[in-house]
Amino acid sequence: MMRLMIAVCLCSTSVCFADDATPNFKPQTIDSTVEIGYGTAIGDVNGDGKPDILLADKKEIVWYQNPTWQRHVIAENLTERDNVCIAARDINGDGKVEVAVGAQWNPGDTLHSGAVFYLDPPADRTQLWKAIQLPNQPVIHRMRWVKLVAYEKPANPQDQWKQTVIEDTLHVTHNLDPAQWNPQTPAEEILYAGREGAMLLSYADGHWQKKKLPLIEGSGEIRMGQLSPTSRFITTIEPLHGDKLVLYQSDDTNKGISKRQILDDNIKAGHAIATANLFGDARQEIVAGWRTPNKDNQVGVKVYWTTDDAGKVWKSAWIDENGMACEDLRLGDLNGDGRIDIVAAGRNSHNLKVYWNQPE
Repeated sequence: MMRLMIAVCLCSTSVCFADDATPNFKPQTIDSTVEIGYGTAIGDVNGDGKPDILLADKKEIVWYQNPTWQRHVIAENLTERDNVCIAARDINGDGKVEVAVGAQWNPGDTLHSGAVFYLDPPADRTQLWKAIQLPNQPVIHRMRWVKLVAYEKPANPQDQWKQTVIEDTLHVTHNLDPAQWNPQTPAEEILYAGREGAMLLSYADGHWQKKKLPLIEGSGEIRMGQLSPTSRFITTIEPLHGDKLVLYQSDDTNKGISKRQILDDNIKAGHAIATANLFGDARQEIVAGWRTPNKDNQVGVKVYWTTDDAGKVWKSAWIDENGMACEDLRLGDLNGDGRIDIVAAGRNSHNLKVYWNQPE
């Protein structure tokens, strides 16, 4: 059974890129009326086999239907304060995503803020869904469905949900990433980042294991990626809402990390990173976005890629320069052409965009 994990805070058919090629992503504005755009997700909402876009906006939870991108409101005014995060994943194998959201965003209240809801869909998923409130998590900021725990979904979502505390020693935790760091297990692990650093959380033999990743400094965003099937990396934005995109490479055992490399130190209020094989080669790339003008008065989304298997030399290029004050982003193949596209939501730019992967 799938379970919901929540963090609390403050060359398939692709055309391979040459090392000196410039990535080509064509932007399309899906919505220009976004209020905040705190959280995004990609998943098949209506079971038609096409991945849709989901958005947790200030007061509404909406999904945009692929390929017309018609906007459907499925929840609104859940709490007196803002919505802040969304998790969407098919957890029962019916081809349609289950959706959970976080709201009542108030970083000044670390005891009573943070509302959590499971959204129970009607037969017509374009209509309003029933919001089932779960126990609150103070200052909830990110959430994901993973192949293990913290809220366990019962057969009847209106029954009591089992809760398990996995880790509670880090403070100002801002993001997490369901990851397959250990390729020997089918279960997903959790990369977990906070002010004090990062941890790898895994479940085995009936109990949770916590491994501190001492080289990783305090960070707000964290994701896993791969340079090859046997070479993994972790990328972060440091510190919280920070100005550095950082790469950590796995050591020879692939169990820990041994190398730290700053890829970019000219971002500001970095708030979104993701990894995927964008270019159709054997390596995964990094996409990062930030929402506050940097030293060059720029906001936006950039892609970072390495030109060597060892991951020593990295290049970068703009995906969107000054057209996206990025709050959150997701990666996925939205049109079935075998290439991974980018979805981003902007706070101060009040927009939701798709960047279509169209290599020359």
